[in-house]
Amino acid sequence: METEPSRRWWQASTVALLALILAGPGAMAAEPAGLLRDFPRGQLVLETRGPRCLLIRIHIAASPQQRSQGLMFIESMDEFEGMYFGYDEPVGIAMWMKNTPLPLDMLFIRADRTIASIARNTVPLSTERIESQEAVIGVLELNAGFARRWGVEAGTRVYLDTGY
Repeated sequence: METEPSRRWWQASTVALLALILAGPGAMAAEPAGLLRDFPRGQLVLETRGPRCLLIRIHIAASPQQRSQGLMFIESMDEFEGMYFGYDEPVGIAMWMKNTPLPLDMLFIRADRTIASIARNTVPLSTERIESQEAVIGVLELNAGFARRWGVEAGTRVYLDTGY
């Protein structure tokens, strides 16, 4: 004999499953933007020629786990949004795009807060290593094409306010 609470549970479960099926295949996956919920937030300014100052809202990969996750599974970002990986002292950096469906520009930042180099239009989902050309203290990941669209190049000054 079925009890009233178990009948309500089955009804609710059936309705939830039907809603997921009708919503389509992507609805059963975790919401990608939710993966960044626990990342500290901050902002930085890129001072390009002109001079023009571009304010970027950033997610900060502050812990080893967050550095490992980065933008994996993130499918889109706003034009002036990015991910910042910071290091206490200059180091050689090697990254890849495994599980990252979003093509990116990777800006490698020197200790003097200028851009050392840019890896443009990285290949989504690739395991090819993307390396800084010198020791750097940070990497800023932005949508692919951002550097070209906004005149960001080697030597561009970076003003960082991590706020955490």
